[in-house]
Amino acid sequence: MQWKNGDTANAQVVAGGKGRGDGLHQLDNPTDVLIDKETDSLIICDYGNDRVVRWSRRSGTTQGEILIDNIQCYGVAMDEQRYLYVSDDEKHEVRRYQLGEKNGTLVAGGNGKGNDTNQLNEPRYLAVDRDHSVYVSVDWNHRVMKWNKGAKEGIVVAGGQGEGNALTQLSRPNGIFVDTLGTLYVADTDNHRVMRCTQGDKKQGTVIVGGNGQGAGENQFNYPWDLSFDRYGNLYVVDMGNDRVQRFSIE
Repeated sequence: MQWKNGDTANAQVVAGGKGRGDGLHQLDNPTDVLIDKETDSLIICDYGNDRVVRWSRRSGTTQGEILIDNIQCYGVAMDEQRYLYVSDDEKHEVRRYQLGEKNGTLVAGGNGKGNDTNQLNEPRYLAVDRDHSVYVSVDWNHRVMKWNKGAKEGIVVAGGQGEGNALTQLSRPNGIFVDTLGTLYVADTDNHRVMRCTQGDKKQGTVIVGGNGQGAGENQFNYPWDLSFDRYGNLYVVDMGNDRVQRFSIE
């Protein structure tokens, strides 16, 4: 769906909308999406169909094209060189692809399901920084990992202290964002809050929104699932259990 800024009444369908299915004109449980500005298209994790698809944003588009198939994709990200990064929560790995490539290069995980530093356990959302380090939210390990370019194992940059709601802990993290200073933002889903983590501070985070219990108030969430920032520094949070997207101005 696309909403114009400030106009919540007039959304339009820009991909799918033809019922749940596996046709090229359909989607099944899409979990993540990014905009490829160079081709003016959407790249979508079509999770229920085990594929990554691309839909042109040009008017009149009625179906997508398959970029990668037979992949239990959950999250997608793209770096400035237009390499595509995709998490696979069945193989517990993240691969990097040149657009048009089918097999990709392993950049995180790939050593089976687990909680060692060279393993992932159902990797979810991704972020890539200017050094091409890959950040991965690892749902069932309750942590966010950073894999430097070419590394064989990752570094815990948030959570990793067991499931909980202390400032050093996460509970089923999902959406993540890394800014140009390397500051990490995490949708801490089961704690109903968004955390900000500055690298090098002993993995202790700060609650920037939410953290006021599960609910539908203006500074509450009901399972925040994903997040993003716009160019003006506004934070957008997918508040899944409340069926809404919230925008916050972050100082």
